[in-house]
Amino acid sequence: MKVKYIYPLLTLVFALCFVYAGAQTPHKGKKPAAKAVKTAKKKTGKPAKAKPTIAQQKTNAKSLGEAVSKVKVDTTKKMNPNGGSLSEEIVVTTAYKPVLADAVKIRINPDLEDKTPFKAPLTYFPIDKRLELNTAIKPLSAMKRPAERDSDLANNYIKLGLGNLKTTYGEAYFDNGRDQALQVGGYIKHFAQDGTLLDQNSSKEQAGVFGKSIGEVNSLSGRIDYNYSSNYFYGYDQLNPPPSLMVNKQHFSTIGAEGELAKNYEDVPNDFTYAFKLKAYKFSDAYQAQESNVVLSGFLNETIHQFYAGVSGSLDFSTQKDSLYNYNNSLIRANPYIKFQGDNYKIDAGINIVDQFGYTSSLHIFPAVRLEFQVVPKYVRLFVEAKGDVNKSSLLDFYSTNPFLGQDVNIKNSVDQLDLAAGLKGTIAPGLGFKVTVFRNQVKDMPLFVSNFNFAQGYNRFQVIYDDGTAKVSGLTGELDYKASEDVDIFGRVEFKDYQMSTAAIQPWNLPKFKLTSGTILHISDKVDIKGTLLIRGSALDPNPIKAGSTTPTTISSFVARGL
Repeated sequence: MKVKYIYPLLTLVFALCFVYAGAQTPHKGKKPAAKAVKTAKKKTGKPAKAKPTIAQQKTNAKSLGEAVSKVKVDTTKKMNPNGGSLSEEIVVTTAYKPVLADAVKIRINPDLEDKTPFKAPLTYFPIDKRLELNTAIKPLSAMKRPAERDSDLANNYIKLGLGNLKTTYGEAYFDNGRDQALQVGGYIKHFAQDGTLLDQNSSKEQAGVFGKSIGEVNSLSGRIDYNYSSNYFYGYDQLNPPPSLMVNKQHFSTIGAEGELAKNYEDVPNDFTYAFKLKAYKFSDAYQAQESNVVLSGFLNETIHQFYAGVSGSLDFSTQKDSLYNYNNSLIRANPYIKFQGDNYKIDAGINIVDQFGYTSSLHIFPAVRLEFQVVPKYVRLFVEAKGDVNKSSLLDFYSTNPFLGQDVNIKNSVDQLDLAAGLKGTIAPGLGFKVTVFRNQVKDMPLFVSNFNFAQGYNRFQVIYDDGTAKVSGLTGELDYKASEDVDIFGRVEFKDYQMSTAAIQPWNLPKFKLTSGTILHISDKVDIKGTLLIRGSALDPNPIKAGSTTPTTISSFVARGL
């Protein structure tokens, strides 16, 4: 090496040593020296080293401080008044321990958990369907009903009851149980009560058996019944008691039977249906009244789509006899008809032909027409009807209505010459049904019950008279039935009638112009039901005056009857 390079190198080495020593001793106002060192480093031209991490800086600083503290160097130098570096004196009194500022510390641990969400691959299948722009509400598809479980049926039951007025009540039913093809059973009933007046008591007993056989095509059913009832002819004027009273006991017995053959219903188009019934009974009372009746009835019907055609009819043979008469009172009826039925209408058109023969003979032809039309769909229907018929007088019907009739009841058939009716029926609200009818009837030979009292002889009976002519009856009937729930049912019926009799001396005897019937049924449980009924009957007239010698008819006051 040449001598000319030795001196510059030595000078550079000494300079570096002084610079390093000055960096280790803190001085106030010596910060520019650090910048000089950095400038010198940059001038060397060496590549910059990678910046150490915070942990490495802490470790290097600690090692360097410990090394310097172990070296005991007296760096005392004389101070040069002119500011020369050779005359400066530096004293190191403590070991240098570098302290990092708080801003450099990191107290948060890194989150090493991989939170990248998993995205499953998606596969799309386009639907080959036309877009419909129909915004109308589509009807819901019918839901299939679950299979019904057969309930446990009881084929026998007994009902017993007691009430005031010495009332006794009982019923018993029995049958063979569940059978799809054969039903056989029977029943017995009893009802009796006593009033507060002398011999004011009555009783009713019924018994019967029945059966029904269902075949593949036809069904055959029949029954045999026996009815017995009894009462006394009680009652007299409490203010004027008669010297003697014929309080005789009256009883009625009826034995009857009926059988029916009918074709089973089939849900097929253009079905042909038929049915035939044979019915007969024998009636008698405690005296000489007797009645026999045999009725053969039936119908034939052919269905063609919404069109029905057929004929119904009956052969009604009766004989009535008492101490003063023996009548043959028979009728033959024929009713050919056609029917049309649609969603909003129903039309029945036909005629009723009645031939009356026996103790009297006559032939009648009446209309049999009925029209129904839907005024408000699914809610209100309008109906109009015109019909007529012959009402055969029957001892069984008369004595069933008024058991206090005397002997030798007058027999005469009444005729409904023309019955006209119109009205509305339907549903006002869910569970609330109604029916309103306005009618006008023309009745020839209307029967009336009137008193036939003769207390001088101790006789207190009723009799039947007729209005010889054509009476006109007009009025209004209204019905309501509200089914609040499966356990509550409320119903009612009101009638208003006006009578125009053909005979001036005859009034609508014992016929009220107003009548209201209503009731409630409460279903408490499977074994407990509460039923209540209410009857309000308007006043009526009877031709027999209460006081002897008076000609003023007796007014029978209105009354209210309640029952449970």
